[in-house]
Amino acid sequence: MDFSNKKFPLLKNDRLLRAASGQEVDKVPVWVMRQAGRYLPEFQEVRAKHDFFTVCRTPELACEVTLQPLRRFEHLDASIIFSDILVIPQALGMTVEMHPGQGPVFPNPLQDVSEINNLKEEGAVSRLSYVGDAITLTRHKIEGKVPLIGFTGAPFTLMGYMIEGGGSKTMSKTKDWLEKHPKDVHRLLALLTRVIINYLVMQVESGAQLLQVFESSADHLTREQFIEFSAPYLKDISSGVKNILNEKKIDQVPMTVFAKGGGHSLDVQADLGYETIGLDWTVDPIEARKIVGENITLQGNLDPQDLYKTPDEIKTLTIDMVKKFGKHRYIANLGHGITPQTPIESMTVFTESVHEAV
Repeated sequence: MDFSNKKFPLLKNDRLLRAASGQEVDKVPVWVMRQAGRYLPEFQEVRAKHDFFTVCRTPELACEVTLQPLRRFEHLDASIIFSDILVIPQALGMTVEMHPGQGPVFPNPLQDVSEINNLKEEGAVSRLSYVGDAITLTRHKIEGKVPLIGFTGAPFTLMGYMIEGGGSKTMSKTKDWLEKHPKDVHRLLALLTRVIINYLVMQVESGAQLLQVFESSADHLTREQFIEFSAPYLKDISSGVKNILNEKKIDQVPMTVFAKGGGHSLDVQADLGYETIGLDWTVDPIEARKIVGENITLQGNLDPQDLYKTPDEIKTLTIDMVKKFGKHRYIANLGHGITPQTPIESMTVFTESVHEAV
């Protein structure tokens, strides 16, 4: 698959990019986290034949599932490449398996700080070239219909998985490390940051038109811990990516930070150098706008559970949400990923209602 000239089709719908950079839009752009996923029967069909990480590692399959929601929902204004935040620990030499009903599992998580030395930083991004290939292929197949978003997990979130051995409701082992081994924690976070910066640059070189950084575990951090263990690395990522793109004379792409549960630190997030801040459903849009000011785009923030309500209720809630955020510097989304049992009709109503709202 050689797309070395990468002459991508012309972008026909740039609403997302306009909103992210503060330009006027005809309608509020909308997309949904995990929009290529388990709530779609066509995705389930692909998964019935292929292991989760096989789909991630096979550009043709990743491209196919990335495009699935666009075929179904005409009001979507973006696509997000199908991948997973845990491909980075895999590239560092850790084993990650996707267990049905349980989610990701690390059979050998980090149990001692000395094991940080076993992580294979060198060559990590080249081991993720399949993500770049999937992005390039998708940019061609999407035919300019909407922009393509690339993404990564943030350092603290990735570290949590690597220590806990999977998702955790308490993050008790990680919190133990924060308390007992802060120097080693910073060493690990710095290592992850270096890999993430180069990984995101590679995604832009491959064709990603916007980047999102998922700090999905911010709800486990106090404001003080967020300032110590998350914010400096998120800032390094935004400045690091922008600096390398400048050096390589590659056009900048807008960047979004989404710290789930990080409502206590919106003022801190506003200083991290991202064009867009994602909000979970617990944050009041009007308060968020007051805190971050007029020069940053906000993204969010309908509760994913609201998509189980009646179509009329979904429409009312969506229109109310969009009116609270307003049309300027706003990207409509859910406050977290869409859940597997969500009725497909709900997604249709949600995306249509966003476009009708203002």
